[in-house]
Amino acid sequence: QLQFVESGGGLVQPGGSLRLSCAASGFTLDNYAIGWFRQAPGKEREGVSYISRSGGSTIHKDSVKGRFTISRDNAKNTVYLQMNSLKAEDTAVYYCAVRDGLGAWDDSSKYNYWGQGTQVTVSS
Repeated sequence: QLQFVESGGGLVQPGGSLRLSCAASGFTLDNYAIGWFRQAPGKEREGVSYISRSGGSTIHKDSVKGRFTISRDNAKNTVYLQMNSLKAEDTAVYYCAVRDGLGAWDDSSKYNYWGQGTQVTVSS
């Protein structure tokens, strides 16, 4: 069974940091580009970060540039999202998924095998 398991979320104060992990099972991660998305209550799911199969190319949503870093360890079959200088507006459920279609990197319809998500809450 192909699936992702996200972890690392939690409650953090503004300005704090979290490191999210996305572990794949049932398939080899290094065959795929991966995206991190998030969905806040009452809002649509939005793309946060993207990493190519090799890890040589990354893209970040403008509002997280300079604060978030996406990386991957293919040997561990895991993708990470390091989040620093967190803000209240980063509060959301964060998901990872495999990109299996052409188009914009942040088009969620081009992704598959979504995990269950991990909650990130930024609050004082």
